[in-house]
Amino acid sequence: MPYYDYLCDDCGPFTEFATMADFDKPCACPTCAAPAKRALLRAPLLANMDGTRRTAFATNERASHEPKSTRKHGPGCSCCSGGSKQRPSRTLHRPDGSKSFPSARPWMISH
Repeated sequence: MPYYDYLCDDCGPFTEFATMADFDKPCACPTCAAPAKRALLRAPLLANMDGTRRTAFATNERASHEPKSTRKHGPGCSCCSGGSKQRPSRTLHRPDGSKSFPSARPWMISH
């Protein structure tokens, strides 16, 4: 149950638990038992988790659509792929821009 602030006309402000369904109903003052109306005395606490955890959530949210890559170069780079030699490409490039893979998959149509 959340805390709500109330203002008694005789005793002043106080804070009490109340159900969310009863947020707008008056509450009995703990000192004089008179009904007191709800008052907005302070701003609600929206970010009440510690900074380290909030930073971790923000980092995860940012990384969900843009993950960081540890590679410095593109795919097939000889320094990043682990091998000292690069394999020759088996793709046949034609002057009109079409490609084919004659030795690997002759049934495959290029896109």
